[in-house]
Amino acid sequence: MLSVVMISTGEEVLYGDITDTNAAWLSAQFFEQGFAMTRRVTVGDNYEALAKEIEMCSLSADIVVVNGGLGPTSDDLTAASAAMAANVGLEQSDAWVDEMTAKYQRVGRIMPAANLKQAMLPEGAELIDNPVGTACGFMMQLNRAWLFFTPGVPSEFKVMVRDQILPRLQTMFNITDRKVCHRLYTYGLSESGISDLFQSLVLPEGCSLGYRSSLPFIEIKLFAPQNDHQAIVLLSKMTELLGDNIVGEGCDLLNTIANLLPKDATLALSEQSTGGFAINWLQDVSSLSARLAVSEVMADSVDKHACAEELSTLIALRAQRLHLHAPATYTLTTGPSLTDGGFMLGLTTPDGCWCQQLVFKRQYSNYDRRWVISTVLFDMLRRYLQAKDVFGCYESLDRVASERL
Repeated sequence: MLSVVMISTGEEVLYGDITDTNAAWLSAQFFEQGFAMTRRVTVGDNYEALAKEIEMCSLSADIVVVNGGLGPTSDDLTAASAAMAANVGLEQSDAWVDEMTAKYQRVGRIMPAANLKQAMLPEGAELIDNPVGTACGFMMQLNRAWLFFTPGVPSEFKVMVRDQILPRLQTMFNITDRKVCHRLYTYGLSESGISDLFQSLVLPEGCSLGYRSSLPFIEIKLFAPQNDHQAIVLLSKMTELLGDNIVGEGCDLLNTIANLLPKDATLALSEQSTGGFAINWLQDVSSLSARLAVSEVMADSVDKHACAEELSTLIALRAQRLHLHAPATYTLTTGPSLTDGGFMLGLTTPDGCWCQQLVFKRQYSNYDRRWVISTVLFDMLRRYLQAKDVFGCYESLDRVASERL
């Protein structure tokens, strides 16, 4: 089994000022191509510490990816640390100087002298092109390992991994056990509840299950050999057990809705208890935000002692008002917060209007509360588009009332 290590560099990563999304992305990409990550480590902007870590990893790993520290500033130390680990000097890549100069000329600027630092590579290293930015990558062999050095900017890093590093690795190593990750996104079930559902499952050889809980969703991952018939049978059984609590197969809730929406269908959103959270979340999926015909955010100050019947009428009237302003195929509405910790949601479609009042079974922060309410709101639309009961069952919520108008 290959040993694959990633070294992330930078004080901002080490101390949590930024989230290391590159590491998570690389781990997933490598896993699916048969290069499963065996270790990840983070090193700050320390020249000697990074050189020592590179040398140690080169003695025990087959593949090492070093991410970050290739910029033009004084805290970008990766190339120098790599040279120190290999006990070689640095040499200028004239080819990369020419490439950087041309990049600046294309935007009508003169390359700053500081950028010359980005062309200084360890002696004997092979340059890896960066078509996006000015920090080239490079690769070198040291002790047991092949080392790949990449810039930390995600857009540059991902292009280089996909287009250059993975093709090189596939040529260098004969991988026969590539795996695929089947993903099911769920809402409304707890991890323990899902575990109970899966008690009867028997995992075929070569398959494994993973869980990722990130409020409000639980993502279930089935790792299996590619084109494995037993894995497909198992996935079908898992899907049956989870039922309509699956909000997405292979993609999350909002992307599922985007895939289900009929052509030319439009959306309208009216928010009160969620304070604009749903509208903002919608912007994460461009194909959905393009469908938004009209939206509004209202202060959460309506009479909180109103009964369920009054609130459902209120939601229906708000949907009608929005429709007069900008007709939309589907209108999603969140009503005011209620004194018992509850909330009211509405979905208006060409087939009618559904309203429901729910109450939380436990305390949530204000942020998490708005996220949960928005999730149930969008789940109503997802259920309608899949011809399921619009009113779902959720372990963390009680339904006080529901009505179809």
